[in-house]
Amino acid sequence: MTEEMPPRSAEVSPSPVNVESSAAQWASAAQPAEPASAGWAPVLSGKRMTELAKSGSFAVDEGTGDKMISALQGVIDSLQARWDALQKVGELPMMSQSAAGRWVAGHMVATASDSQGLLTQLRAARDEFPSYIEAIELAKKTYREREHTATESFRHLPGDPGPH
Repeated sequence: MTEEMPPRSAEVSPSPVNVESSAAQWASAAQPAEPASAGWAPVLSGKRMTELAKSGSFAVDEGTGDKMISALQGVIDSLQARWDALQKVGELPMMSQSAAGRWVAGHMVATASDSQGLLTQLRAARDEFPSYIEAIELAKKTYREREHTATESFRHLPGDPGPH
């Protein structure tokens, strides 16, 4: 939710009162009115990955799947460990009480918390990653089932001399 400063008309002079009024409007607009993850859509959602795994379009071997899960879990753990510190990015920073200081502080909060903001993106990723892990687990199962089916198919080929 990025808002612009109110446009100055020809009648509005750049007096400190008008600048402070604009800064106050900006700072009040900086508080997100919608959920932090609203407007964020992953390129490939965990739900979609799960659908692909169920249909067989996403399959991954055990070792690769374990590495993917380990990497995702590492990111989740890292975000969780630093979550309190990261939340400070969304707080109004200590700046001067001048109109410019208040405007910059409001702008910083707004850009951290809008639909493309750092906090919004991190929160959405933190919330989405567990569904990726579930999809990868299913994709590993899909891969095992395919391997088993392929192995059985080869065993039943005509002229197969049996196990080697």
